[in-house]
Amino acid sequence: MTRFNPADTAFQAGLDLPEDVFPELTPKYLEEPRGRYASDGGLLVAPSSTEQVSLLLKAAQAACVPVVPYSGGTGLVGGQIAQGLPRPVILSLERMQSVRGTFADENVLVAEAGVILADVQAVAEANDRLFPLSLASEGSARIGGLLSTNAGGVNVLRYGNARDLCLGIEAVLPNGDIMNTLTRLRKNNTGYDLRHLLIGAEGSLGVITAAALRLFPRPKKSGVAMLVVDGPGAALKLLSLAGQIAGGTVSAFELMHRQGFEFLRETMPDIRQPFATKPEWTVLIDLGGPESFDPEATLLEIFERGVEAGLVSDGLIAQSEREAAEFWSVRESMPEANRRIGSVSSHDISVPLSALPDFITQGNLAIAKLGPFRVNCFGHVGDGNLHFNVFPDAGKSRADYEDLRSAIKETVHDLAHAFGGSVSAEHGIGRLKVNDLEKYGDPAKLLAMRAIKGALDPAGIMNPGAVLRSEA
Repeated sequence: MTRFNPADTAFQAGLDLPEDVFPELTPKYLEEPRGRYASDGGLLVAPSSTEQVSLLLKAAQAACVPVVPYSGGTGLVGGQIAQGLPRPVILSLERMQSVRGTFADENVLVAEAGVILADVQAVAEANDRLFPLSLASEGSARIGGLLSTNAGGVNVLRYGNARDLCLGIEAVLPNGDIMNTLTRLRKNNTGYDLRHLLIGAEGSLGVITAAALRLFPRPKKSGVAMLVVDGPGAALKLLSLAGQIAGGTVSAFELMHRQGFEFLRETMPDIRQPFATKPEWTVLIDLGGPESFDPEATLLEIFERGVEAGLVSDGLIAQSEREAAEFWSVRESMPEANRRIGSVSSHDISVPLSALPDFITQGNLAIAKLGPFRVNCFGHVGDGNLHFNVFPDAGKSRADYEDLRSAIKETVHDLAHAFGGSVSAEHGIGRLKVNDLEKYGDPAKLLAMRAIKGALDPAGIMNPGAVLRSEA
């Protein structure tokens, strides 16, 4: 179903590139997971090398053709969809799938932008190493997109965001110049660190084509527990207690509300749930340490001292890898269960850790004033990132509340901002949150961002309308 705009054939004819660089355009490139953004079409290009990306961007700048980079297509803020753009080139990186080198002794792996996250994890494991970036879409999300959005995931507490896992990048700038900063160095104090300029820029300043990624020793012993807590405040105190007991072995600390378990029961009944009676609040704790580490004893001590402190009322410690996988399956299936229910408005926010309990309380009260809704609040409480998602009342659909969607989003985002938080913790700005960035962002920062955009991309071809409002 290739859809060409009038100038597409001329643009393609002017490039000395193989035919396989121009595959058929299929629906997956025109839609995003939440169904909020759709594109009418464009010219799909799928380069297999950095040099081909360079040729494409040179031609696009010369012809003033907008370019929308496309990685795994899993983004949730519309950054990968060319909605409303005339004659867009959709630049897919999925053919750039080479792992260029693995340097186990250095704890480094060099991968091209199109390598799927799960494959990077597998290569690391084959070398007895860990690449700790982990999220629900890791079977389809690709390295280029993960870096371009500075993805987070469940292990940020211990290992950091995507930018913290990247030592260097290779990228193509809007004029076609190849920027080779693909260093494996830990220390490299030679001027501006342009790596961090392109990471998180969502393809608005250029195209990341490869990255040097940090690896870590694989934990030899690991353990997982689900503990019932008295509420978000108790969860925070338990996190502090776990840090005292387990030190740096805490890899993940996830908070889940009863509503998430109800959605799983409703939409994915095959997922085995750990508790017969669904608790109001549950935390999932994941530990990993060296051969001498005893995760089960450590988790047991966290549980017992949590009970003594009045923080924990019940809990389960996984007794096998299978049980640990089942616990994680509950958490990792929640985004899919949410998608099947269909949210009225979803929010990826972060606030300072100490503000989490008050934010959740005030957020629920504020939403209740707008009408009868179900709120599924869950997320990476260890790093302050919550997914505070608002769903239709039972028996209704999100279409019944479309007129309230903007008010709901504004209510949640205003509250997050009031608490000194962010309206985009890990999903990025994309096209969905451009207005939010303008409303809540620091004016001086926005001015600097626009100046950088103008300097690197004066023709405005790179993902126009994403992150910053397009002026053309």
